[in-house]
Amino acid sequence: MRTGKTSRLIGLGTALAGVTAALCMAPASATTTGAARPATAPAVAAAPAAFVHPGVNLDTAQLDFVRSKVQAGAQPWKSAYDQMTASAYANLNRTPKPRANVECGSYSNPNNGCTDERQDAIAAYTDALTWYITRDDRYAQKAIQLMDAWSATIKEHTNSNAPLQTGWAGASWPKAAEIIKHVYGNWPGEGRFDTMLRTVYLPNLIKGSNSNGNWELTMMEAAVSISVYLDDKTDYDTAISKYLTRTAAYVYLPSDGDLPKTVPSQNLNTRDKIVSYWQGQSTFNASMAGVTQETCRDFTHTGYGISNIGHVYETARIQGQDLYPQVGERLRQALGFQAKFETKAASKPSDLCPGKSLTLGLGPITEVGFNALHTRKGVAMTNTQALTESRRPAGSNDLFVAWETLTNAENPN
Repeated sequence: MRTGKTSRLIGLGTALAGVTAALCMAPASATTTGAARPATAPAVAAAPAAFVHPGVNLDTAQLDFVRSKVQAGAQPWKSAYDQMTASAYANLNRTPKPRANVECGSYSNPNNGCTDERQDAIAAYTDALTWYITRDDRYAQKAIQLMDAWSATIKEHTNSNAPLQTGWAGASWPKAAEIIKHVYGNWPGEGRFDTMLRTVYLPNLIKGSNSNGNWELTMMEAAVSISVYLDDKTDYDTAISKYLTRTAAYVYLPSDGDLPKTVPSQNLNTRDKIVSYWQGQSTFNASMAGVTQETCRDFTHTGYGISNIGHVYETARIQGQDLYPQVGERLRQALGFQAKFETKAASKPSDLCPGKSLTLGLGPITEVGFNALHTRKGVAMTNTQALTESRRPAGSNDLFVAWETLTNAENPN
């Protein structure tokens, strides 16, 4: 068995500047009524001199904390562990269902292998986590079986939802692989799995997306995670840069001015275009701190984007990159803004999503951001705390989020 690295490496190099252009997609036409200010990517330090492993969302100290809490029967970790091991994802009789071509249309229609791929990836992560806690080799071997089955088969993702599908599955695979490769060891198919991530996933993810913001945030989460796993400094830097630009354009802060920031490649260069892209949200002021580009669409998709922001923030922190100056306040405000309506602590004001009702359903996505900001930094987050604690243990959204009460609740490491 190999031992995971516990130190967080700080070797940071020179600053990045600018953003690689994302895939082109023509924006909706709109009447010109004023100019908008594009976002610029904040300067950030380059990839670490050496990546920490395991180091995607969780490191050794965090995993050991979880293991000790479960073994002690402490709550909420024990109930979260029981929830995980009782789920279908932990079933040792699970049969992998790989496909050479995973074809995913809009809203997964058609759905040719889309659900199978996402759920097999979550299952591999579930098995890897279960092995770490129990040291029952059957779970490590099941994770390996799932990863090997897909790496022997998949060649491409196709149809309109291919970029998003690649991101969803690509966010889960490296979380499983980090634990198996760097702690369990004894994985003969490791090289082929690495090749799968390097050739089938990463080239498509790193291009980004000009669709709704949760697409690119999901893709950058997967790209950052895979880059860490593959020790790929170049793609890590590209993905972090895109992530920072998209995060700034996804969550509004009053310091942005009277319009949200934008992603340059989207050409959202008028107020009307921005309001249309923000699902009709037209008021941007102090009362709207934390509103997102998809709040007026629905809270479920908004939750995806917030989750991605928290996941990348956490992985970068483990790798020695402090993104709090660029991301921390946006993450705090996004969680709090959505949470106050999700918990019904506040009623919708007339200038939020005018003419629409809020479509709630944030999902099990608050634990990572809440722990990062509240537990570690001591930031008061009343509404987020109420929502998070009321919904423990947080399960899986069956796309890319899984078991975050278990892994992140009150985890100080």
